[in-house]
Amino acid sequence: MIIGSEIIYFDSLPSTNTHALQILKNKKPCEGTILRAGFQSGGRGQTGNKWESEAGKNLLISIILYPESINPSDQFMISMAISLGICDLLDKYIPGSKIKWPNDIYVNNDKIAGILIESSIMGNSIENCIAGIGLNVNQSHFLSNAPNPVSLCQIAGKEYDLTDILNDLSSSLDLRYKMIIAEDYKQVREQYIAKLFRLNEWASYRAHNQVFTGRLLSVTESGRLQIETKPGSKKEYFFKEIEFIL
Repeated sequence: MIIGSEIIYFDSLPSTNTHALQILKNKKPCEGTILRAGFQSGGRGQTGNKWESEAGKNLLISIILYPESINPSDQFMISMAISLGICDLLDKYIPGSKIKWPNDIYVNNDKIAGILIESSIMGNSIENCIAGIGLNVNQSHFLSNAPNPVSLCQIAGKEYDLTDILNDLSSSLDLRYKMIIAEDYKQVREQYIAKLFRLNEWASYRAHNQVFTGRLLSVTESGRLQIETKPGSKKEYFFKEIEFIL
């Protein structure tokens, strides 16, 4: 087992990803090491957003990886594998998990998990990768202005043992990570696309300050989102170029 080979727990950290970055400056922990915090005072999400989490209620982790066999041009495969691993875990407990491109996890129209992946690239290889995951497990009330948070507890109506959830998540992530290390990209990408939030549904999006109706078709190998517009034309978008209107 790679992911979860070692788990280091902290009562509190500003950010597990930031702490992992600091560790990597001085040493090289074994691959798959998980840093887990009971609370984050400055948890980070995509585009500088903050991640709200009540102390001791949720899973806040960062995984240190060395995917040196993966070409930097294929690095979105890491995001795909991590997203699928979280969905694999959730599908054991509740139905309907989806991946909101590029790497949020939704149940129905609510966000249950977020992913922040930070990679260090040296030449033609990925020197290291930190996969940060925030998974809402037992939190019953959210106080921030985030529009649509939800937890496993709220959906299922019961609380869960966080250690058990982490062990299950580690196993699910480990299987997915090994798939991309073995270069099983085709299956991972197909399953990622099949899990996409709003796949083949007409919905509202915003790009270049304009709202339009489109149908999500696929994701390219480099991670760009493919959208069909009403007139039938297809466009591709990088992250930050398009926004889902919920």
